[in-house]
Order: sequence, then C-alpha cells, then structure tokens
Amino acid sequence: MTQRAQGLLSALGVLFIWTGFQLFSRLSAAQAFTIWDIAALRYAGAFLTILPIVLLRGLPRISWRKALVLTLTAGFAFPLGAYAGFQWAPAAHGAVIMAGLLPFFIAAAWWFGFGDPWGWRRVVSLSLVGLGMLLLASDTFGGHPGAWRGDLIFLGAVMAWAGYMYLIRKWGIGALDATSAIALCAAPIFLPIWWFLLPSRLAEIAPGTVLFQMGYHGAISVVLAGYLFTRAVVLLGGPMTSAVTAGVPAMVALGAWPLLGETMGWAGWCGIAVVTLGMIAGVSGPARVAR
Repeated sequence: MTQRAQGLLSALGVLFIWTGFQLFSRLSAAQAFTIWDIAALRYAGAFLTILPIVLLRGLPRISWRKALVLTLTAGFAFPLGAYAGFQWAPAAHGAVIMAGLLPFFIAAAWWFGFGDPWGWRRVVSLSLVGLGMLLLASDTFGGHPGAWRGDLIFLGAVMAWAGYMYLIRKWGIGALDATSAIALCAAPIFLPIWWFLLPSRLAEIAPGTVLFQMGYHGAISVVLAGYLFTRAVVLLGGPMTSAVTAGVPAMVALGAWPLLGETMGWAGWCGIAVVTLGMIAGVSGPARVAR
C-alpha cells in the first residue's frame, strides 16, 4: 500500500471516530454524567489501553517536557473543551466549529510555519468547506439561544488541537510516541484531581453505560484515533488530513438527526453536499509533507 493510501485510510478512520466522539459527547451531556466523569473515563480507558503496548514497546521516545505540552493541548484542552461546550451547544455546533474550522487553522499554520503555500486545489477546497460550514451554521445556529457559550469553548478547543498538529510536525514526533505520551501522562494528572476535588455522578449510571463511554472515549477516541490522526499528518501533511476530517460536521449532522433529534432544513442538507465536495477537492491533489 502506498504512503498516500495509508494516510487517506488513517484520515478516514479518524473521520468516523470523531463523528462518534461528537455524538456520544453530546449524548453524555443529556445523561447523568458530569463533564469530569466523561473526562475521567476517557483518561482511565486510554491509560489501560496503552499500558500493554508500552510494556511491550517501551516508553515513548519523547522528552517529558514535550510530552507534557502535547498532553496539555491534545490531552486536556481539546477534549475538556469539547465536553464543556456540549453542555450548552448542540452536536452540529461542535462539529462545525471544531472540525470545520480546523482546515483553515492548519492551512495557515503550514503556510507560515513550514512554507507550504496554498495551491488552487487548496483554495477551492477551503472555499467549498467554508461555504458548507456557513450553510450548516445558518441551518442550526439560530434555534439554540445561549449556545454561544459552548461555541466559544469549541473555538478554544480547535485552536488547541491545531497547536498539537503543528507541534508534532515541528518536533517530528511519531504517531505511537505522541499517542502513548498523552495516554500515559493524562490519567495520573487528572484522575486524583477528579477523585478528590471534582463533582461526580458516576454512581448513578448503569455499569454498561460507563464501560461503553470509557471504551469509546478512552480506547477508541484517544488511542486509536490519536494514532491514526498523527499517522495521517505524518504521511499526508496537516492540510490534507484536515480536509478529510472537515467531513465530520456533515456526518454529525446526519447522525444527530435520528440519534439526538436535532433536525436540519434545506440549508443544512446543501451544506453537507458542499462540504463533501470540499473534501474531495482537498484530497484530489498530491500530498505535501513538509520536511
């Protein structure tokens, strides 16, 4: 399999996992979980999943300072921002802001940081994604007064994730090293704070629901998606990877309709179609990986 094919498959895997992450995060806001409970399950699940891999492979080949910075951005700021934002805003808002704005942040970062200019395909892709986001936003943002609080938190979360992408490229960190470092660092830092200081309603929730959230948010969203995303960035570059994940808002909007009862009008459906065209334009050209 070619490098490009591996990268695209990795990015597509992230697309589906992130869609589930957005939907299940929104669903948890409607359940008895506190945001701290979901975060604790995420970090515990990731730690338990990565531990056997680390025992076989060894500790991640990264300095503790860099590991801490990656944990602060991708480990804490991004997921905690997502969980907090969904307390006020619907799933479509989080998808539009966190996944929809990411290609623009990354295209700018790769241009200024690595000298990767915008070709005509990237301009077309970003233009289509931007138009699709506006259509989705016009269809969903007006019916949720007060959601602006969550929207601002989502904006901070996507900026943190863009910073993580920039740093792994700048530092040349491998996918498994970055994922292992975050999974190993986050749990020992967060879990004692959650246990002793933060509110919890975990005891009120069915064990099956708890195990599902821990498995999805920990093993799948952190370890599997983290590895696939970082691998895609290494193989394809950040702009092309983020072009694929720009499809998350469309998929979330489709899933939120039957699962969460968050409906769409004609503008939303048009937005989904336009974003899909933007994705296709974004991955149609050659991948540029700055060296």
